[in-house]
Amino acid sequence: MRPLQLLIKPSSANCNLNCKYCFYCDEGNKRETFSYGFMNEETLEVLVKKAFDYADGYCGFAFQGGEPTLVGLPFFERLMELERRYNTKNIPVDNSIQTNGYRLSEEWGEFFRRENFLVGLSLDGIKSTHDAYRVNKKGEGSFGEIMKTAEMFNRLGVEYNILTVVNGKTGLRAAKIYDFYKKNGFGYLQFIACLDPVGEEPGKRDYSLTPEIYGRFLIDLFDRWYEDVKTGTQPYIRQFENVVGMVAGCEPESCEQRGICSVQNVIEADGSVYPCDFYALDEYRLGNVHTHDFYELRSNPVTERFVRDSAESLEDCRNCRFFAICRGGCRRNRVTLAGGERKNYFCPAYRMFYEATIERFRELAGRYFTR
Repeated sequence: MRPLQLLIKPSSANCNLNCKYCFYCDEGNKRETFSYGFMNEETLEVLVKKAFDYADGYCGFAFQGGEPTLVGLPFFERLMELERRYNTKNIPVDNSIQTNGYRLSEEWGEFFRRENFLVGLSLDGIKSTHDAYRVNKKGEGSFGEIMKTAEMFNRLGVEYNILTVVNGKTGLRAAKIYDFYKKNGFGYLQFIACLDPVGEEPGKRDYSLTPEIYGRFLIDLFDRWYEDVKTGTQPYIRQFENVVGMVAGCEPESCEQRGICSVQNVIEADGSVYPCDFYALDEYRLGNVHTHDFYELRSNPVTERFVRDSAESLEDCRNCRFFAICRGGCRRNRVTLAGGERKNYFCPAYRMFYEATIERFRELAGRYFTR
């Protein structure tokens, strides 16, 4: 079995919003080429053909940006044609997309529903927290437009979840955000920690998420969620569900909770391939789908080094009682301190969170075995 998951950036770093904390804009600014424009049909066909040549058992096409819908709906309609043409093994295929949802037309919603796309919709909580950093090119907040898109998805029956960046603003409003999401019937939620620019000391930007704020956010969010678990009315929160599974002895599906990187096969608009969208930098470029197949890309020395380096065991982690469920966190958040010691920047947040919740996670894990 050779399952293959791809993370494709058909619009490169191009976007119709100007989010102040955008990590991919930061990465683009640190490459020789900020944006590779829009993926053309030739690159798309080469990518799809080589993906199915390699994949056995499963193939997943996920789209991110920038804003991936900027490449246009005909691009995605062509994708569906190519999938049907080249999936000669008749393996299961999943399609998904992460969109900012800004001024998305019903034509898009109808396409997502018809072709069974799972859609991630970016929403940073309530209006004040969302509009603080997720603004358009004029500096205007985008909250109203994104809520219109959510309503349209509900009306058309589009399958979607909410992706929220936990930053210096959203991190202070866990309870209000949870209650707002519940009121609007958002049943599938993912919260990811905001990234500071590559190479900068973390915590110095206006939008920066500090360990203290993050730890408190996770506790407040969990408290709300746990109360709803008691009545069976809780939404699915990816991070919490993964922890429950880990305490029950299962492996997590979330990359940051595995303790070692997997290769995401990030495909830029020109066909360049990178191991992770947090590392779509020139020094991590693995090759290009025009000149390499996925057998070569997977065995590339850069690929092997990327995975091997991510498995570094941090000194504090080895002696921590929460290591089995934290595993050192995401590699992107591991920083070198003044004395040369390596540490995850959010380690204090995780310690605070698990100290407050571990017994309840064990209780929930016990229920896992009685399902």
